[in-house]
Amino acid sequence: MIKNDIWIAKMAQQGMITPFEPKLIRRFENLPVISYGLSSYGYDIRLSPSEFRIFRHIPGTVVDPKNFNPDNLEPTKLHTDANGKYFILPAHSYGLGVALERLDIPENITVLCIGKSSYARVGLIANLTPAEAGWRGHLTLEFSNSSSADCRIYANEGVVQLIFFEGEPCSVSYETRQGKYQDQPEQVIFSRV
Repeated sequence: MIKNDIWIAKMAQQGMITPFEPKLIRRFENLPVISYGLSSYGYDIRLSPSEFRIFRHIPGTVVDPKNFNPDNLEPTKLHTDANGKYFILPAHSYGLGVALERLDIPENITVLCIGKSSYARVGLIANLTPAEAGWRGHLTLEFSNSSSADCRIYANEGVVQLIFFEGEPCSVSYETRQGKYQDQPEQVIFSRV
């Protein structure tokens, strides 16, 4: 069953989402923002300003998820103007950011992380990412700019929505099996095997 705003708010009080915004925020300090916070059946998390990395082609290298070379990911600058803080994801490129909010998922819940329409409408696609039962930490978020123009991704504003699904308790949770991405800090975490 998909979980509603009442359940999400109750679980956030128990530490499931930190920091937690109990309503959908569309303006901050009188400026429009890409919405974040609690919605009817989900929670829109924000992109952390701490780090964003872009895949770059380095001649002679191949991106290998089993033997990841961090040189293939280049840190990018955080910009600021009247519209807020943002990173720039170049046209036809792929980048990794990290969620501002820390999650602590209950053992009978799995979360799907889906893209927001405000970004999808400009060609920015967020990879559909799960947070399994018992997972904790800051999600590393994956973005593809499918447009032929550079795209801003705003820090401290909504970037993806979390949808919470409840199921029967599993026999082995992410925490129980000591998953390789458990307790991720607020930084981009590279592919691990």
